[in-house]
Amino acid sequence: MRRKTPLFGAAAIAVCWVWLWTAGAMGQEPPPAPAAAADNSAAPQPGEKTASLFEGLDLKGLWLENAWFNWVWLLLAIFFGLLAGSIAAAVLGRSAKRFETRGWTVWFHVLDGAIGPAKLALIALGLAVGLASVKGMSPSLQTFWDKTLLLIYSIAVFWYAFNLVTVIEVMLNRLTAKTESALDDQLVPLIRKTLRVFLVVIGVMFVVDSVFDQDITAWLAGLGIAGLAISLAAQDSLKNLFGSVTILLDRPFQLGERIVFKGYDGIIEDIGFRSTKVRTLTGHLVTIPNSNIVNDPVENIGRRPSIRRLMDVTITYDTSREKIEQAVGIIRGILEEEGIREPIHPVIGGDEYPPRVYFNNYNPDSLNLLVIYWYAPPAYWDYLDHAQRLNLRIFEEFERAGIEFAFPTQTLYLAGDTKRELAIKMLGKDL
Repeated sequence: MRRKTPLFGAAAIAVCWVWLWTAGAMGQEPPPAPAAAADNSAAPQPGEKTASLFEGLDLKGLWLENAWFNWVWLLLAIFFGLLAGSIAAAVLGRSAKRFETRGWTVWFHVLDGAIGPAKLALIALGLAVGLASVKGMSPSLQTFWDKTLLLIYSIAVFWYAFNLVTVIEVMLNRLTAKTESALDDQLVPLIRKTLRVFLVVIGVMFVVDSVFDQDITAWLAGLGIAGLAISLAAQDSLKNLFGSVTILLDRPFQLGERIVFKGYDGIIEDIGFRSTKVRTLTGHLVTIPNSNIVNDPVENIGRRPSIRRLMDVTITYDTSREKIEQAVGIIRGILEEEGIREPIHPVIGGDEYPPRVYFNNYNPDSLNLLVIYWYAPPAYWDYLDHAQRLNLRIFEEFERAGIEFAFPTQTLYLAGDTKRELAIKMLGKDL
């Protein structure tokens, strides 16, 4: 829908025009107050100050020096400026409507935002062309009209820049629509408001400096001191705000991903401007300031390409060498069975990661068989179901082969044990 022309542009022109006139823009300075004046009677009255503004304006000479053609040309130029502005507004509005119908949102806002500024600029152009034909203007009057035209053109330019912020907002919304994070959706309105406030401040300072010829150094110094005071008072808040921007740009995690941060293991529930909320695996909600997150390591478990399982299968020390080799072969065979092998032969980064089984260590109370494999995709509950099926198959095959699992125990060898016969040797006759 086409944006209506706001009234603040015309109001700003009228106010600034009056300011220029009453401030003596035509080069007239108010007479200085007498140094010895002690009462209000010596001060210039408002009527006297206003009258001094017109002292350099010779209306009679201005009227006589210009022929009727000059005044008609001035009126025609103003009229054609208004007409050109209306035509430009109609053409831009119709073109913007076509782009909106086709779904070209960016071009719609580019043309729609130019309607009001273009109309204002063409009116100013018509006024400038008409004034060029007027002769006999005093230097103060000529300066006044030059400043007025500069003011109108400045308002038109900054007005259009103000409207173009909507184009940036549309483009940012397209980017944020591709992400699941709510932080960037909240950041877009903040960027829009910040850009518009920045343009307004820059526009006002430009007008004050260029049109009113005022020194803005004191303004800049005041803004710097105020900004320093605000930044010191809101230091922690600013740290968290910049931390949220860093999270948005760097994207170390997103909503729904599992992370580990300073001992907190949980799922990201919310990413705000000040903090990030993590729901731990125990159900507790932890709020972490964003400034801490960007300064400390964050382990993102949700982005792992696979789940690595490192499993130790322990068997008893009295297992023979042949049984050890058989146990290794049994596990390797199970890992290649249909229904078990598919998710544990992933290809990550172009490299295949097959499972590994080795007799790797002598534990104090067992012989150790190391089993390593990578499960992909890293769906945790599917991984647990797969691990259970694998464990049951190993238990089943070891039981069938007569291979015993070891556990932390102490074995006492007794005479007469059919499995572990104890040989006793007499050391002497008297024993």
